[in-house]
Amino acid sequence: MQRRFGVSVEGGYSCVGRGVMHEVRRGPWWTVPFLTLGTFRNIMFPESGNDIPFQIENYVYTDSLGRETVTFVRTMHLPNGRSRRFDATMIYSPDKGRVIDYLGTHQHLAVDLDLAVTDDGALRLDSGAQRFYEGPVAFRFPMIFSGVARLTERFDEEKGVFVIDMQVHNRILGFLFGYRGEFTCEYPEGTDAPASVKPHREEHRE
Repeated sequence: MQRRFGVSVEGGYSCVGRGVMHEVRRGPWWTVPFLTLGTFRNIMFPESGNDIPFQIENYVYTDSLGRETVTFVRTMHLPNGRSRRFDATMIYSPDKGRVIDYLGTHQHLAVDLDLAVTDDGALRLDSGAQRFYEGPVAFRFPMIFSGVARLTERFDEEKGVFVIDMQVHNRILGFLFGYRGEFTCEYPEGTDAPASVKPHREEHRE
């Protein structure tokens, strides 16, 4: 776990995982428009299924604003031949004293993350306040219209795989989206990310 999440410019390596999502699921039918909207910026998607091949790309690089940045790009290869992505880039904010997760291809959403280690050695990420940025527009995104994510990741010593579980809930409407799966990792050397996983636009506001 320390090696997987120890990617950094100083460390000089990245992490690429490949495996299978045993389950990808969504909430009731009325969540479909919300999830479909997310596909335009690689944030969420409406499809569901079982045993879906996927990869997760955690590349480290220094962005144009001088910030050490780690990509969290998850690509699901669906049975219908279509691929869906979750794009995120993370930075550490000294001013806020926490990790900021920019979601989507254009970093429209900046999300505060709370990180913790569970009693069994897993890493848990909980999303907090969300801020929307687009040109001169900037506002705190109302959580009634969004979801709160919890991601848990651990290493299964017996199987020799990483185990991931993520769920998104709305505080009023309940479950919106989630997945769980297993994967193994490779650790390519280097401190730059392929253009395919970098955001199309970088947001300076946190």
